[in-house]
Amino acid sequence: MEEENKINQLQQVLDNASAQLQQARQIMAELNGNWPVSSAFKQKVEQVASEEYQGNSQIVEGVFNGQNMVGPDGKIYTVPANYASKSKLVEGDIMKLTIRPDGSFIYKQIGPVERSRIVGSLVIDQESGDYFVVVGTKSYKVIKASITYYHGEPGDEVVILTSIDGDSAWAAVENVIRQGEQSASEYIDKQEALELPDGSAAELPMGDEAELADGSSAELDDGTDSELPSG
Repeated sequence: MEEENKINQLQQVLDNASAQLQQARQIMAELNGNWPVSSAFKQKVEQVASEEYQGNSQIVEGVFNGQNMVGPDGKIYTVPANYASKSKLVEGDIMKLTIRPDGSFIYKQIGPVERSRIVGSLVIDQESGDYFVVVGTKSYKVIKASITYYHGEPGDEVVILTSIDGDSAWAAVENVIRQGEQSASEYIDKQEALELPDGSAAELPMGDEAELADGSSAELDDGTDSELPSG
């Protein structure tokens, strides 16, 4: 038992080291003025990002970067963490933002990327408090709200969604498998059995509500608008 505990501790140390190394590389890239995501992501933003006015409303289209929406000229539009988490937005999803005259924001996902479901181990950077999911030699950043919602702890298995091209720095958290619960493979088998042939989820009814950062709620489904608080 003691040897097994030491092995588990060693694995956790290695996972933390991998996550911290990836974070250091990202910080270095930002300090050097490099685009903090892949060139393919930057190209996608350049292709789809736009801005126009329809009546008195401003319409902005952009790409979700795993945390917020990137619009024309690289401008960042804040997406509430709770909304992004419960909507399971994936890096690369195309979004439309309507900014009404009263200042309210309405986001809509208009071009979801094809997703890949994978399993990794949850680690936390003790200094920054950031969460990562380590899959083999690669680590993915995940939104903290996604982990705290599932009460995830370091060492738990995490089922994440990423772009199928595998070139993502961020991942959306689909579920956290606590130690001692069902295995991640059992969970994935059940999810795949509920999915439709095109990969969409059959179990999600229209009208689900997601709590936003300010405690209000937005009605979510596979194509309706979700109104966000102003600002």
